[in-house]
Amino acid sequence: MKPYLLCPSCDSDDIMKNGTTRRGKQNYKCRDCGRQFVENPQWKPKDKDTCALIDCMLLERIPLAGIARVLQLSESWLQQYVNASYAEVPQQAEVVAKPTCRLVVQMDELCSFVDEKGNKHWGWLAIDRASREIIGCHVGNRSAQSAQALWQSLPRQYRQYARIYTDHWEAYRSVLPSKRHFAVDKDSGLTSHIERLNNTLRQRISRLVRRSLSFSKKLENHIGAIWNFIHHYNQKIREKLQREQTTDFSPSFT
Repeated sequence: MKPYLLCPSCDSDDIMKNGTTRRGKQNYKCRDCGRQFVENPQWKPKDKDTCALIDCMLLERIPLAGIARVLQLSESWLQQYVNASYAEVPQQAEVVAKPTCRLVVQMDELCSFVDEKGNKHWGWLAIDRASREIIGCHVGNRSAQSAQALWQSLPRQYRQYARIYTDHWEAYRSVLPSKRHFAVDKDSGLTSHIERLNNTLRQRISRLVRRSLSFSKKLENHIGAIWNFIHHYNQKIREKLQREQTTDFSPSFT
């Protein structure tokens, strides 16, 4: 007797038997669109809610193995999902437009590793001191070339007008404009915001935690995870600025 099934692709009920799968399950074929399928398949595409939850958990200090255990997912499937997600993350910061006067930038480097302890990669970061937005990022070694890459990642208005505060690492001196670059000590407080951001990154991105088993095996995913957090971080800052502007311009009633 012909089973009453609907094609998963076109919802047609013109279904025929088409042999068995390698696991011995009955295989069916749709006569209308040619789709082959089995009844009650073990593998099912993940729903949008599950994918959205994964995206949220990737922004917290939870390793991939932990996400797989909590959501009861295959680690191999989760790794493929993460690879595809990080490959699509833009590597350019979105920044709210600001007046060119009084722009102040803080820069610093964050040490991390990929695959093994000896394979160090430095995350170079720059933030706007007033808004706390992350305005530039580069992942590389600790050379002047990486400092140059960080400088080029900044929006043009910052490169042209901003005052820049860094530590005394020599790579900055060879790249940043001497008249607007100021190398300061940590106890000066002029790089405190970027140093606090480094702590936030280590608290929120598990692969940046010191002495952690949750490290990156691929440099592409390492960079993608950092940029994924940067976009989320800046989005929250923009939402906060919008709320503050709405509150400032809202009429008061007495």
